[in-house]
Amino acid sequence: MTSAQVEIQLIASIVAIACAIPGTFLVLRKMAMISDAISHSILPGIVVGFFLTEDLNSPWLILLAALTGVITVFLVEYIQKTGLVKEDTAIGLVFPALFSIGVILIAKNANDIHLDIDAVLLGELAFAPFDRLVVNGIDLGPKSLWVIGTILVLTLGLLFIFFKELKLSTFDKGLATSLGFSPVLLHYGLMSVASVTTVGAFDAVGAVLVVALMIAPPAMAYLLTNDLKKMLALAAFFGVLGALGGYWLAHGLDASIAGSMTSVLGVLFLIVYLFAPDKGLLSVMYRQRRQKIEVHLLTFLLHLQNHEEASERHVKHLNEHINWQTVRSKSVLELALKNNMITISDDIISLTAKGKEFTKEAINYIMTNKSAAIEEMKDRFFLFRG
Repeated sequence: MTSAQVEIQLIASIVAIACAIPGTFLVLRKMAMISDAISHSILPGIVVGFFLTEDLNSPWLILLAALTGVITVFLVEYIQKTGLVKEDTAIGLVFPALFSIGVILIAKNANDIHLDIDAVLLGELAFAPFDRLVVNGIDLGPKSLWVIGTILVLTLGLLFIFFKELKLSTFDKGLATSLGFSPVLLHYGLMSVASVTTVGAFDAVGAVLVVALMIAPPAMAYLLTNDLKKMLALAAFFGVLGALGGYWLAHGLDASIAGSMTSVLGVLFLIVYLFAPDKGLLSVMYRQRRQKIEVHLLTFLLHLQNHEEASERHVKHLNEHINWQTVRSKSVLELALKNNMITISDDIISLTAKGKEFTKEAINYIMTNKSAAIEEMKDRFFLFRG
């Protein structure tokens, strides 16, 4: 690998980690699409910052862009709180308006300057190694690496300092307030970090990839764990994996680096979405199917408990009396036998002591709406495990 290839992958990996941290909290707060709004609405801040400094590398561009991002969040929440429109509608109203203001400012005042929409929105990782930071004749590496590296260090520092407060305000605002924390202040602090990260990242990787890195890895982590620390670690891991995998895909296909990274993130999310142990689509479908069979099992056991006559408990008449298909009857019978809840003698089905106890407890739990107790009871009776 050349030094440029190493630098591109390093920049992409650091961007992925930096985006994963605020992205995790945005996903948990159900504000994932605010990152897309921020990535577009900060354009006026960048333009105004350039007009004031006439330097595309000035830190004022990042600060003013971050301020614009916070203003975006404030306007979205203000419109939402009126109760006249929902959050997605508010986002759709605010960020196109701010983005349009930026476009108009560029068209009117920067036509003869290298400040166009491509320059400020569509970064290109392949060019990042050529924009070097040189101090006293010493080449310190790509500027993007220093910018996003600094943002990552600051973000990690703030995360360590305010982790408990962020966790509380994310999951229980009432408790955070009662303990003396300010959820509003923490919220806008988080939005400021998200804005700064977005501005620092998209000059190198582009707005589309920034949004993908801020949403997709935390979304994957959310499907795999309920632990916040593990979620942060998994989000960073998936972000780096998508960045590195996307780079080599682009290298092999001679395609867009940002597009390849976004595509790899999409494929990774699809895999997690389908196969996550607890929240994956296949797991949910299996659980729903299992719950359906459990309901049929309980119906079957109740039928046996309420009918003593042999004709009602004959195997061949099960479909007729409970109005089931043959396949369903067979699966319920097998489950009941596997869990030792019934016995079959001369094609006559009888409840065992375990079956009678299970039926009694299940009815009691259903009547008292103790769903958690039902899960504990199923474990105790080895349902689907025997």
